[in-house]
Amino acid sequence: MFKNEYQGGAFVEIFSAQGKNPGAKWKIFGGPSVIWKEFDKEVKSFVFILEGSSQTNRIQLPKENKQILGLIQRFLVLQIYIPLGQDFSTELLITDLGNIKRRLYLSTVHKELSSTPLHAKIPLFMIKRKIWCNLCIDLVAFTSEIFKGAVFQSLDGIIVSANCKLRKIFTLKSKPQETADKDDEPTDMIPRSCQLTTDVPHITQLLNMTKICQTEIKFGGHRIRSAESVLKDFFETCELKKIF
Repeated sequence: MFKNEYQGGAFVEIFSAQGKNPGAKWKIFGGPSVIWKEFDKEVKSFVFILEGSSQTNRIQLPKENKQILGLIQRFLVLQIYIPLGQDFSTELLITDLGNIKRRLYLSTVHKELSSTPLHAKIPLFMIKRKIWCNLCIDLVAFTSEIFKGAVFQSLDGIIVSANCKLRKIFTLKSKPQETADKDDEPTDMIPRSCQLTTDVPHITQLLNMTKICQTEIKFGGHRIRSAESVLKDFFETCELKKIF
């Protein structure tokens, strides 16, 4: 869908809730009582709302499994609002340089990281709720660190499941400035046309393996320690959990 389009700019827009029929290119699983578009007074723009079961109520791009997105930029951003006490999931179809397709399944349902050679379940215990969030997923980092030796080539499919409000989805060439970000890596601003207005409370949150490990939570009965030590434990555990 995007393979032959120009992707050398700062971003590529994949979805916007604005316009007459923003869901036209998406396959929608769930009726209008659980997935609908409405004007959100807080953000002063239209949003897509997905409610109910995260297992059944979802939207998928592209519609047909034979199609591919062909998105090559490193970062995927979901501009999203996730309510308290509700599950949320997103599934990403990744193709690596060996043309092997792999799936990343990120969900609040998962309590631990697990993987097979073609599929990974990634917990979203650190995700910010009850605030608008530019949820930024580092596709390159997840691909290489979970699937040892794999190199990200393209994002070829997206599924967004309940429960959330969704305003935009886009890719970024450069890492965005994260809220309270203190590292020394080069960052860029969220493109102006994708930004929420300044009077809307919002954050930008980067997701990669290091960020998951840095979050201080109870994980399997043990408190997460430094990123370096936990990454080592994470991958040692993953090796034991792999199913071939």
